[in-house]
Amino acid sequence: MAPNSLAFPGIFPALVSFSFSLLFLCRPIIGSHDYSDALRKSILFFEGQRSGRLPPDQRVKWRRDSALHDGSTAGVDLTGGYYDAGDNVKFGFPMAFTTTLLAWSVIDFGRNMGPELKNAVEAVKWSTDYLLKATSKPGVVYVQVGDAHSDHSCWERPEDMDTLRTVYQVDNAHPGSDVAGETAAALAAASIVFRLRDPAYSRLLLSRAVRVFNFADKHRGAYSSCLHSVVCPFYCDVNGYQDELLWAAAWLHKASRKRVYREYIVKNEVVLRAGDTINEFGWDNKHAGINVLISKEVLMGKAEYFESFKQNADGFICSLLPGISHPQVQYSPGGLLFKAGGSNMQHVTSLSFLLVAYSNYLSHANKVVPCGEVSASPALLKHLAKHQVDYILGDNPLGMSYMVGYGPRYPQRIHHRGSSLPSVAVHPGRIGCKEGSQYYLSPNPNPNLLVGAVVGGPNVSDAFPDSRPYFQESEPTTYINAPLVGVLAFFSAHP
Repeated sequence: MAPNSLAFPGIFPALVSFSFSLLFLCRPIIGSHDYSDALRKSILFFEGQRSGRLPPDQRVKWRRDSALHDGSTAGVDLTGGYYDAGDNVKFGFPMAFTTTLLAWSVIDFGRNMGPELKNAVEAVKWSTDYLLKATSKPGVVYVQVGDAHSDHSCWERPEDMDTLRTVYQVDNAHPGSDVAGETAAALAAASIVFRLRDPAYSRLLLSRAVRVFNFADKHRGAYSSCLHSVVCPFYCDVNGYQDELLWAAAWLHKASRKRVYREYIVKNEVVLRAGDTINEFGWDNKHAGINVLISKEVLMGKAEYFESFKQNADGFICSLLPGISHPQVQYSPGGLLFKAGGSNMQHVTSLSFLLVAYSNYLSHANKVVPCGEVSASPALLKHLAKHQVDYILGDNPLGMSYMVGYGPRYPQRIHHRGSSLPSVAVHPGRIGCKEGSQYYLSPNPNPNLLVGAVVGGPNVSDAFPDSRPYFQESEPTTYINAPLVGVLAFFSAHP
């Protein structure tokens, strides 16, 4: 261990700025958390987001079948999958990223999930079954079901929705390398999850991933160029499609071990800008994830030709260290990692996942990350991630858990149609598009608990309105929860 390594699990040593130490020492101490309970709830959340015909073992009982004719206007079956957030549209880009992160969570941390592993694998399969449907036709990827503009003008249960279920696609003439690349990554990652559990299904996922990646790479372009009015401003690709091509190639390399993907990564590292914006990771920007994922092989001593990716990953880690100034990373007074843009918890959970994953890789290689005069040890990375998770679960200035159903105090008025409207069991009659407005504007708590949902979270001052109209703070999303599944699995075994 390096002599200046930050390897103190209980305190922050003086090598990190004194102001940062005070920042955390002044936070309220709520007590230890039940990470296993939080893990169970974080996975249960996905059952509340299911679209299509629900299975007999559905545990979120206030939900019912919905969107059973999706795809019919295009002559294809596109039922199933997940609603991405509090609305009733199926957006393929964030759904695919959600799937990749759920699969990565199972791959790296499944051994820590105990009895929840089965449910985590089911959460992956609910999505991959849909993604297989969305990629069933060669040269086409169906990337969205539902008109977001008409959907967002209504407040109605998914079981009632009567808004347009228009199907949108990318194809040879209308490329979408970003959404197709992420879909290929999701299928490839999931093929690893099912390799031993269901070999035939695994082979299907991998072969489909190869086909979709080839399509994404051959017909290059951003899907928001050809579908701008449809996907923007909701899931507009601001970052470009290059990172998704590298990301997909990295997962195909991991899943297939074929030299062609290793050569693709090496050849395209500079062309596809692997070293850009390395401190970002989410549904739009894969750069930090690419570098961390590929670095594992370097740290295992198997791939010196990927050394530059490890250098990028080290740079990413250093950019997150509190006390080391970085223009794109802030911490709130209560210690929450904060980045510009809406729904901040998506950054908190995704970056925390990478901290824990990289910490594990470093531990196995007995390495630390050099950050100038400071070395960041695996223990420090876990410590940083644990502070973020504990903040989410209630160790924050408001003493509030940002996970619905966890702890004594949590958001009551989340921006989520199904949760905020009476269930079909309670109110069998249809609630029309505008009839739901009274529930949207109501000061009352939501009648249906979307257990495990993590909302967008407080602002940079640690303030949280707990009000449906404040959607950036009060809306849950699948891509907030997906990386958190892996992080909670890790801490349930290493509290």
